[in-house]
Amino acid sequence: MLSPIVAAGPTRLSRLVILCAAFLASVSPAPTTARAASGTTATASETAWTWPVSEPHRIVNPFVAPPTAWAAGHRGIDIGAAAGAPVFAPADGVVYFSGVVVDRPVLSIRHVDGLVSSFEPVVSELVPGTAVRPGEIVGRLATGHCASACLHFGVRRFGAYVSPLAYLGAIPPSILLPTRRLP
Repeated sequence: MLSPIVAAGPTRLSRLVILCAAFLASVSPAPTTARAASGTTATASETAWTWPVSEPHRIVNPFVAPPTAWAAGHRGIDIGAAAGAPVFAPADGVVYFSGVVVDRPVLSIRHVDGLVSSFEPVVSELVPGTAVRPGEIVGRLATGHCASACLHFGVRRFGAYVSPLAYLGAIPPSILLPTRRLP
């Protein structure tokens, strides 16, 4: 004889599985790990990134995820700052690229867990392979991305663009709750 859950059909079973997974994720999320400088493992919350420019952190253009890899979107955030302002490394990493792309100076840093941060327009004297630490000056903000000076800050994880705010601790974790009582 089938259990009441299986007998109720795949729709009810699917909903139950989704709700259980959501509940378990909200109660005990699997920590993202990163190798700390001491060689120990730390959770993502313990290795939060720092902002790449000084306060105030005025976001003039938000992250807009494109619906597909090649569709329109805004693959980063634009943070208002003064031209010539120092730009800081958000986390430990190694300079991956430093040069001009089309007509703008760009700096990219490779981090742990498949993360790459990119900054434009940023003039930097660092060369690929240079190790950087959080808060270390990696370049100076140039003009040319926004109508007024701003830093475009993008993050890719294993090649896919993600919101930099997720690594700056500016997005609270989502918690899914059931909308109705389950029988």
